[in-house]
Amino acid sequence: MSRPTPLECAVHGIGYGFSMCALRLCFCSFLLGVSAVVSAATLRVGPGEVYARIAQAAQAARDGDTVEIAEGEYRGDVAVWMQKRLAIRGLGAGAVLVADGRSAEGKAIWVIRDGDFSIDNIEFRGARVADRNGAGIRFERGRLRVTNCRFHDNQTGILTSNFADAELIVEDSEFSHAPNDDRLLPHLLYAGRIARLSVTGSYFHHGYRGHLLKSRARDNHILYNRLDDGADGRASYELEFPNGGTAVVVGNVIGQGRNTGNATLVSYGAEKSIWPDNRLYLAFNTLIDRRHSGGRFLRVWRTYFPQGVELAAVNNLLIGSGTLDVAENGAGADFASHNARVRMGQAPAPPDYRLPADSPLRGRVLPPEETPAPDLAPTREFVAPHGTRPLVAVRRWTPGAMQAEAR
Repeated sequence: MSRPTPLECAVHGIGYGFSMCALRLCFCSFLLGVSAVVSAATLRVGPGEVYARIAQAAQAARDGDTVEIAEGEYRGDVAVWMQKRLAIRGLGAGAVLVADGRSAEGKAIWVIRDGDFSIDNIEFRGARVADRNGAGIRFERGRLRVTNCRFHDNQTGILTSNFADAELIVEDSEFSHAPNDDRLLPHLLYAGRIARLSVTGSYFHHGYRGHLLKSRARDNHILYNRLDDGADGRASYELEFPNGGTAVVVGNVIGQGRNTGNATLVSYGAEKSIWPDNRLYLAFNTLIDRRHSGGRFLRVWRTYFPQGVELAAVNNLLIGSGTLDVAENGAGADFASHNARVRMGQAPAPPDYRLPADSPLRGRVLPPEETPAPDLAPTREFVAPHGTRPLVAVRRWTPGAMQAEAR
């Protein structure tokens, strides 16, 4: 007979044949579990609340609590969060955190030490530190979900450490306006050597010298975002995976500015492989090269992968005169098919470059079920300013990120 749970002990008692001592132990364990649930609290921050400052709530909160922050501006209110499980959310129009020259531990506006956290409806602005990588959020370990947040004018929007079991999930958020400082290489989001990065429904724009999104994670899912630096943006790469790994890039609008400091939009493996599995799936994306002299839509640094890279580029819409670093109908591990090209002057209208209903490109795709990897068919599409919506009953698949017809 298997050992009963504490709840079964409490309900059925000695009918299980356990001693009264064992019964008491089970019942006490049950009560402790109930107590932990009951004791979870909601801490409110803002004018007239128990906690006027976020830093006060960060010290007072316990595992399982929720911290609610009233809408408004909080200047220099930096914090280190030490809990193992916590939800933090801004109310109303959201809480705006302005660094105002301060940082937690010389790292960030907020430092997430090691736990399971969710952060919603918070804006992080102006992070600066002495070593020039001040972040809106410094995520060190555990699991962090960021939704509906804004990161503007930070040396780095979100920066992670290199713990191989950490997981970062970003949804429906905005990263923009890297500092125009030639001493910096600011990245709007920089994931270190972590287990997993997932970014969905988010908008990255107006970088400067650094990359819009850089990830060294083992497993990457970059889905239904707009990583478009705009005509006047000056970012380097729009999307970079410097150490390889698995990267599923589906349904994104990815565009470089005409004054970019780097000809490549998407880069894979520029700093050597560190992961055992190396795969890049680039499908149903709209890639925009605004350089007058032409750039690269994709560059794969094959020299650093002696075992090869499983590489597929399928059903992408290529706007501009750039090159695609995959052999058309290539041999070996490379596969490219049904990537449509249009000149910049003939491209559909920005910002999402949605094809009109009568476009001859509609229907000219490799059927999703025939692509070289599973789950490459989009199920959603990006919606400005950030977010996604589900795709319904696609009649004719089209190259690129936007499947619904232009109106």
